[in-house]
Amino acid sequence: MIPSMITSAIPSLPASRASAGLLASPHCTTHLMVALHPDLMRLARRLADSESEAQDLAQETLLKLWRRRHDLSRVDDLRAYARAALRNLYRQGLRRAPHLPLEEEDGPSADPEVFASLALSDLQDAIARLPREQAALMALVMAGETSPAALAGQTGCAKNTVMSRLARARAQLRREMDLAPGAPVASLF
Repeated sequence: MIPSMITSAIPSLPASRASAGLLASPHCTTHLMVALHPDLMRLARRLADSESEAQDLAQETLLKLWRRRHDLSRVDDLRAYARAALRNLYRQGLRRAPHLPLEEEDGPSADPEVFASLALSDLQDAIARLPREQAALMALVMAGETSPAALAGQTGCAKNTVMSRLARARAQLRREMDLAPGAPVASLF
């Protein structure tokens, strides 16, 4: 069975070609790896202690998938499979080497704002994938407008409609950003 993520991640690949077992071709597998990379990076950032460790985890996972590219057609949910592989690699790393602190350097190796910039980029991408009405409301909230009554006046919607659209948008953003369902909204920004 070919997972739907494969055909949606590769819009130029017709379903008939995907079901014909051409997933093992380097072209198709490369597209899959590119499509999975942002999701794996989000998970790796949550698990790892540093950005470089997160990048290593994501790259090792993609390498593992690449090595098993001929078997991917038997995987029902490639995203779940890749995420499980990443978590397993992380756990193996914890078992193999004790966590030894590195020597402190005079300054940070990377600008701390880089990570905030990456998280903001992920959030903006997630907002862009929201339905148009929800994305427009989130843009107004990000611009500083937080009153449901004021948002209703600006959009021409009822206050309860605004509140339900915001709730659905925030829930979707929490899922896409791998936050707990009850995580505070402030952790999205």
